[in-house]
Amino acid sequence: MAFKISRMSHPSKTPLAAAPAAPQTESLKPSNFLRQIIESDLEKGTYASRRWSGCPGDAAHHAKGAPDPAKIRTRFPPEPNGYLHIGHAKSICLNFGLARDYGGVCHLRFDDTNPEKEDTEYVNSIIDAVKWLGFDWCQPGNTLPYQASDYFDFMYRAAEYLIEAGHAYVDEQTPEQMRVNRGDFGKAGVDSPYRTRTAADNLARFRQMRDGMLDDGSMVLRAKIDMASPNINLRDPAIYRIRRATHHNTGDKWCIYPMYTFAHPIEDALEQITHSICTLEFEDQRPFYDWLMERLIEGGLLASPPPKQYEFARLNLTFVITSKRKLAQLVNENKVNGWDDPRMPTIVGLRRRGYTPEALQLFAERIGVTKSDSWIDYSTLEGCLREDLELKAHRGFAVLNPVKLVLTNWDEVFAPGHLEPCTQPALPHPPEGVESPTRHFTIGKEVWIEREDFEEVPPKGYKRLVPPRIDGNGNATPGSKVRLKGGYVIECTGCTKDADGKVTQVLATVVPDTKSGTPGSESVKVKAAISWVGVADGVDAEVRMYDRLFLDANPDAGGKDFLETLNPNSLKIITAIVEPSLSNALPGQNFQFERHGYFVADRIDHVQGSKPVFNLAVGLRDSWGK
Repeated sequence: MAFKISRMSHPSKTPLAAAPAAPQTESLKPSNFLRQIIESDLEKGTYASRRWSGCPGDAAHHAKGAPDPAKIRTRFPPEPNGYLHIGHAKSICLNFGLARDYGGVCHLRFDDTNPEKEDTEYVNSIIDAVKWLGFDWCQPGNTLPYQASDYFDFMYRAAEYLIEAGHAYVDEQTPEQMRVNRGDFGKAGVDSPYRTRTAADNLARFRQMRDGMLDDGSMVLRAKIDMASPNINLRDPAIYRIRRATHHNTGDKWCIYPMYTFAHPIEDALEQITHSICTLEFEDQRPFYDWLMERLIEGGLLASPPPKQYEFARLNLTFVITSKRKLAQLVNENKVNGWDDPRMPTIVGLRRRGYTPEALQLFAERIGVTKSDSWIDYSTLEGCLREDLELKAHRGFAVLNPVKLVLTNWDEVFAPGHLEPCTQPALPHPPEGVESPTRHFTIGKEVWIEREDFEEVPPKGYKRLVPPRIDGNGNATPGSKVRLKGGYVIECTGCTKDADGKVTQVLATVVPDTKSGTPGSESVKVKAAISWVGVADGVDAEVRMYDRLFLDANPDAGGKDFLETLNPNSLKIITAIVEPSLSNALPGQNFQFERHGYFVADRIDHVQGSKPVFNLAVGLRDSWGK
């Protein structure tokens, strides 16, 4: 039995992939227990006898195929019931990365066995996320993802085989009776009164379930294993239930659906997965995984050797929640502005925040893979983004808290109304072989500077604009000199204020013949250079200053109400003034606003030719709590 390739909608057509690449184990990838397992299997030839017929299928199907060209097969199997988050990004990078490094293939498969919660919207978002992260599941003959629902016919066949072989039975106890009779860690379970039915009776009842003759929830199909097992997951687990719900792929063909723990091993086996990698919460399910593989191989339904399940610790990131239910609550109660809100840990949110695929891949590699739970500080994720953007994010001047600076002698040094052209490199330290573009802007009599760059009464060590004053010894001290970066040296002469004493203008004089990059420009030494934007060509921009969504490092730990730890200042929207080059930003383009941090032109709201919209991705350094 072979299976069709998924019929789900796909945002783009992808060319066939070439044959699997040669292993890259000689590269400097950090080792971990999963790599050691894979390397041992390759050395021993554990899966060398596998065959592959070009698409998923049962034992007879694959027996007709050629030796599998993929040395290993892994899979990323999300349920399409929500948007992927940072934890899924780690799993994507892990599974696709291992397949890449060991000459294998990673399958994208949708575990769509729960029709009530799944939707094509989530299918398409997952496809987009995997591709955006830089990975592809294509292989010769297959360009579309797989989906569990395409295997429903085989799963039903497998269930009937288990019934006929005496390994499964239909249980008509109520859910409460099954719960009580299941026992607990200190008490063995009690056999169901329906456990001794004949195979023929069970098969007839199961077919009534299939044919819609019975009510939802009235009975389930259970595997017959051991009601006294110390592993409660082996106490006759349910493997099929009645559920009348329209499925996004199979429609109303089925009114019974397999349980995840039954479906998942079968999906792996049909796809000839070698290393089924999942998170630690599935460790207790591994004995049932192996039991089911053994039974179906005994019956000749599945090929041998079977896949093996391995578990790793899921990502625990401070100041973040990854529960789909709680993330949905944030969206549904309008605590955030949708799944792609830049404060959300979803991949669409991180992307809109300005995170890059390379930064998330670096993060996944840096935190490694272990079998023990631990917490990763959020600053590690931010550091990976800074590291990625340092050499490739174009620079630009932006004034976030502007005050006007008037150069009072400008019209005497230059002609009235003169605007002096200035340039700066967009990439001060371009990668090897990359030539930095040049930014162009002008300086005139009036420019915008940061309000914090002027102090009438400066604190100790302050090196920016200070007006003339009398020091503590009664001596007159001239105003300070600073350089307008990329422009001229100026000397502060004072300020003007409004009726409330707020500074409305800073006054200074320009020092002639000190323009950056011209002969003699360094003749006047200064202790500071400040960023600025010309009044004549500056552009108003909406800048969204994002911070961490929660004030608590573990917002939902210990039964806490995560909503009570929301950061009320996680978003501040300001009107800033940016240099003219930033008005040409493309949606999704990253920049470093000099002095301030890394920003991204918003993928949704930023439109070229209108008021720019930028999101703060990350500051230049970790300042949380400082």
